[in-house]
Amino acid sequence: MFILYAITLAIVLGYVAGGRLEGLAAMRFRWAPVALAGLFVQVLVFGPLENIVGAAGPPLYLGSTLAVLAAVTRNIGIPGLPAVVVGATSNLAAILANGGVMPTDPGAAALAGLRADAGFSNSAVVADPALRPLTDIFAIPAGFPLANVFSVGDVLIAIGIVIAIVVGMRRGRPKRMVHADNSYD
Repeated sequence: MFILYAITLAIVLGYVAGGRLEGLAAMRFRWAPVALAGLFVQVLVFGPLENIVGAAGPPLYLGSTLAVLAAVTRNIGIPGLPAVVVGATSNLAAILANGGVMPTDPGAAALAGLRADAGFSNSAVVADPALRPLTDIFAIPAGFPLANVFSVGDVLIAIGIVIAIVVGMRRGRPKRMVHADNSYD
C-alpha cells in the first residue's frame, strides 16, 4: 500500500514538472506480463485468498516477488528502476532469510493498527528476525489511509517508482516548435 502513495506523488510531480500521462505509454517496459502476473498473484494471496493459502503462501509470495524482480531487472535501463531493483532485492533477502515472510517490528505493526490474526500476510511479527534492518520497521499510522508497515527496501522501491513515472511523464511533453521569427507554438 505504501507504493500507492509513491504513485500518487509521482503523478503530481510529473504534472508539476510539465509532464503528461501519455508519456508513460511511450515507455518500453519489457516483460510487462511477467510483472503483472506476479503482482496479480500477490493481490490474490494478500487479498481474497489470504485465509485459504496456508502453507502455499510463502512459496507463492516468493515466486511472485521473483517474477516481478526479474521483469524490473530486465528493464534496468529505465531511470529509477535501479533503485527499485535494490529495494526489491533488499526485501527479497529479508523474506528469504525469514522463511518466506517479511518480519514486522511489533511497534510498527501496533502503530499501523495491524492485527496478527488476519490470515497469511506478507508481514508478520517474528521473535528474532534475520536481517532486521531490512524488515518492516516503519509504519504509516492507523488513521491514515492505507495504514501499513514498510521497509527500507519499500522506500527505495517508492523512490525508484517516483523517478520512473516523473521521467516517463516528461517524455510525453509536447515539443515546442520555434519558427523563423523566433515565435513558439
